[in-house]
Amino acid sequence: MEASLAYKTKQIIKKYEFNFKKNFGQNFLVDERVLDKIVDAANIGENDLVIEVGPGIGTLTQAMAKKAGKVVSVEIDRTLVPILEELLEDYDNVEIINEDILKVDLNALIERHKGMNVKMAANLPYNITTPIIMNILEKHIPMESLTVMIQKEVAFRMNAKPSTKDYGSLSLVTRYYCEPYLVANVPRNCFMPRPNVDSAVIKLTLPDRPPVDVKDESFFFEFIKAAFSQRRKTLVNCIHNSGILNMSKEEIGSLLSSLGFDEKVRGESLTLRDFAKICNSI
Repeated sequence: MEASLAYKTKQIIKKYEFNFKKNFGQNFLVDERVLDKIVDAANIGENDLVIEVGPGIGTLTQAMAKKAGKVVSVEIDRTLVPILEELLEDYDNVEIINEDILKVDLNALIERHKGMNVKMAANLPYNITTPIIMNILEKHIPMESLTVMIQKEVAFRMNAKPSTKDYGSLSLVTRYYCEPYLVANVPRNCFMPRPNVDSAVIKLTLPDRPPVDVKDESFFFEFIKAAFSQRRKTLVNCIHNSGILNMSKEEIGSLLSSLGFDEKVRGESLTLRDFAKICNSI
């Protein structure tokens, strides 16, 4: 009978005398079923360049290397590099980069593999999840999709619909840049060591262009942020209090009315298209 992933991980950690580092947010996935769900959801093929962040001891890396044309794994912890090099020596389509993902020139990396479909698949470190994802989305890095394990609460906020408790600015920004799909909930006992939070796998598919046309992207995001700055208040109050518009409450209310919205509407009940309509009119 084949040894479990948890047992194999323990053996590798023991062999290499590896110590987990909290500052790097290291939690290794030790559940084969979750591993399969990530690989299946990522829909990896032989013409795909897969960028992985925080490969750990290369468990997910191996699974993806069996299907991908190329896997580039970015690992910040130099003590893991020799472990990865040994455990992945049979895979000639894997490249390990010992670097901080936030400092890697992803455009240059992708340019080196011109002609390949680019995807990200990873068990992301919790402490830098949002910066990693937003860096890719805001800079319009040419990727087809991101299939990532992240903190459950963040995944729920990304995937939330209007008028739900998790819906907020992150939900709207996510839907502006991509189409989210919640793949699986992952309890904390699927990791070694166990994190203090539960996780979820989410797939973010990037379209060729955003689903709404926005005249001023910067103002659009600033407006959305202001709309959720005081969650219990109406949109009129939030926008007026934020100071981003040189308009009175009455003027903001009249503007909303002229566009067909209730003057007492809250940001949490408005869709991405609603926000685009309001911002474009301003």
